[in-house]
Amino acid sequence: MAGNKRAIIVGIPGVGKTTVITRAAELLSKKRKATVVTYGTLMFEEAKKIGVKSRDDMRKLPVAKQKKLQETAARRIARMRDSVVIVDTHLFISTQEGYYPGLPMRLITIMDPTNLIMVAADPQQIAQRRKNDPTRQRDAASPEAIKNDLDFSKMMLASCSILTGAPFAIVTNDDGRVDEAAQSVAGILAGDQK
Repeated sequence: MAGNKRAIIVGIPGVGKTTVITRAAELLSKKRKATVVTYGTLMFEEAKKIGVKSRDDMRKLPVAKQKKLQETAARRIARMRDSVVIVDTHLFISTQEGYYPGLPMRLITIMDPTNLIMVAADPQQIAQRRKNDPTRQRDAASPEAIKNDLDFSKMMLASCSILTGAPFAIVTNDDGRVDEAAQSVAGILAGDQK
């Protein structure tokens, strides 16, 4: 594989994105140095400086404060020079003012990705995963609302691809098939796709 990769990998809460990313990075690291950076963690490091107590509270901040946190994180990511940088993030955040893009044009331009990947799953499975996740304070959502979020995500991902010129792919992470999803992601980033 020639050149460095900066992949932005997205998925709605409960899709299993972080698990897929972790396993894909392990596979990639057998050939090249792969670094995973969680966009929300970088934002939260900055948010703690202004008194935010949890990652889940960041989306309750005014949009202007969220924009500043996002830009700081994007600039940190843009400076990373590892062989493969995988950015774990969300396409949108549900705020008190409505849906706010997690990857608006100014941020995606700063990060300049080589690849865009969305992790998806069946809406019923996502609803069940959210219900069973004691580690986060997830908003309850019906499978129908989750399907709408998945559809909205696909449209936003295609728009990001148009803005950056980076190809996009959708990888399915159905229950019990996380290894297959991780292999798909690793294959995309290693150039092993057929």
